[in-house]
Amino acid sequence: MNSNFEREFERQGFTQLTAIQEAVYQPLAAGRSVLGLAPTGSGKTLAYAWPLLENLLPHDGVQLVIMAPSQELAMQITDVLREWVKLVDLQVTPLIGGANLKRQIEKLKKHPEVVVGTPGRILNLINQRKLKMHKVQAVVIDEADEMLDSEKMPICREIIGHTVADVQLAFFSATDALILHKIHQWFGIEPQIIDVRTSDDSQGHVDHYLIETPTRKRADMLRRLAHVKKMRGLVFFNQAAVANEVTQKLLHSHVKVALLSGDEHKAQRVQALKQLRQGKITFLLTTDVAARGLDIPDLPAVINFDLPKDMNTYIHRVGRTGRMGASGMVVNLGNEHDLRQFKQLMRPAAVQPVTAYIFENQIVTTKPETPVKKRTPRQGYRSRLNNNGAKKPKKKRRLRDQKNKGKRKKK
Repeated sequence: MNSNFEREFERQGFTQLTAIQEAVYQPLAAGRSVLGLAPTGSGKTLAYAWPLLENLLPHDGVQLVIMAPSQELAMQITDVLREWVKLVDLQVTPLIGGANLKRQIEKLKKHPEVVVGTPGRILNLINQRKLKMHKVQAVVIDEADEMLDSEKMPICREIIGHTVADVQLAFFSATDALILHKIHQWFGIEPQIIDVRTSDDSQGHVDHYLIETPTRKRADMLRRLAHVKKMRGLVFFNQAAVANEVTQKLLHSHVKVALLSGDEHKAQRVQALKQLRQGKITFLLTTDVAARGLDIPDLPAVINFDLPKDMNTYIHRVGRTGRMGASGMVVNLGNEHDLRQFKQLMRPAAVQPVTAYIFENQIVTTKPETPVKKRTPRQGYRSRLNNNGAKKPKKKRRLRDQKNKGKRKKK
């Protein structure tokens, strides 16, 4: 590793490389194409950054392109790289949708060596001939299992098609997928597969809970969870409209929350993430736009307002907590039917969620005893009791009332 990188590594308090950082360093430094599989929060960004940055020439134009599926992840990668590129006299520029296009073009005129962006914006700038690709020697596709889906695959292939024939390719993901085993078909290379998911020990302890909650009461359950001690977390929804509706309800109940959705402007999305990182809000409500790669240091909790439909989605969502040795919790909400299906989904997994409850602003796994309410006598019954609580003797009906009962009055 570059001596400047080693000193910065030690200055930031790191003592040893994670499994993925150690495993991919030599292959990437030697110019080989790789497929790296490692758990969420295991330091994949620096795993590919260190060896690839060392091979770049300062002041020689764009030589490294990194693609990510979301604006938030692209900006996060950019922020991480800024700390390291300056150590080797390089520049990094983000190219993301939703940002000012003219400003990005102006930054490209300064000839950065590294660009990080979303596929759509990168291809747009290539087609406008504002982003030159002839000197690019390496392309990284982060969150590859999502980036190589049917929608983004053609864009990624077109971008790579603008580079030299022997460009180095690096694919990284936290979860395996069938498409990752067909890279040779789509890109004409045989990447070296490096899978450290079973050997990685960078993750901290994470508790997984199930709280049975009817759909109509889930917003109220979030309000109750907000009062749990030291609670702060990401809340995941399957639909943006539901997330927006619940956000309004919680704000009305004076719970400090923010919304992160694709409909928000870039500045609003950046501000929402900043508020969660700084602890200024309790919950950040979002869809799976925030499930990929986002690093929120020491995030205590992830809450699934809507249960994920597959195991990969669950892995990426819960990967926002318990990162780099920190502990965390995952709270899954659902009605009886939802939770039954979810247990079937989780059955092959190593970790099985346990049933939990909210009691006195704490999450507990033992069902609290419901206090027995003392029955109060009905008013009519109470009136038949004397001062000692005993029944009053019934009054005898008058004989006249008994004789006249049911008789008609004669005309």
